[in-house]
Order: sequence, then C-alpha cells, then structure tokens
Amino acid sequence: MNTANLQLEGLIMAVAAVSDAIVRKGLMTHEEISQALASAESAALRPDGDGVSASNQAATVFPIRILSLANQASQHGRSYTFAQYAELVGRMT
Repeated sequence: MNTANLQLEGLIMAVAAVSDAIVRKGLMTHEEISQALASAESAALRPDGDGVSASNQAATVFPIRILSLANQASQHGRSYTFAQYAELVGRMT
C-alpha cells in the first residue's frame, strides 16, 4: 500500500477520535457533527463539479463519508476499523 494512503488512514481515524472526544466533552453533539460533515460533502459534490471527474469527486468525499459513519457508530456506542468503514462506504456508492 502507498505510504500516503496509510498516513491518510491514520489521519481519518484520528479525526474520528477527536470528533468523539468533542461530543463526550459536550462541545458539539453528534447531530452537529453530522450536519458539518454533510455540509462538507455537499460542498465537495458541487453540481458543476469544477471540471472534476466523478471518480475524483468520490475520492474527495470518501474520508468525509468515513467520518460520518464513525460519528453514527459512536452515537450508538460502537466503533469499527478503517477497513470496515471503507467497506461500508464502498457499499454506499
């Protein structure tokens, strides 16, 4: 696997852990994090696409969707591995 992919995997899982800590500290709710991630995904999937191919748009929203799934899992007291989240994202698209 490409080293950059491993670094991104670690970063995504770290952001998921930070998001969970933010909720536990009462700074934001799961719903607020979900709304923020939905806004990020909407911005990444602009209708005009700025000339970005569908596959590149899918790659752009991939980490956002993993973070969204991690937020949902955390809300239900669960967590998964990066590979499990990636598989779930793959099934969604």
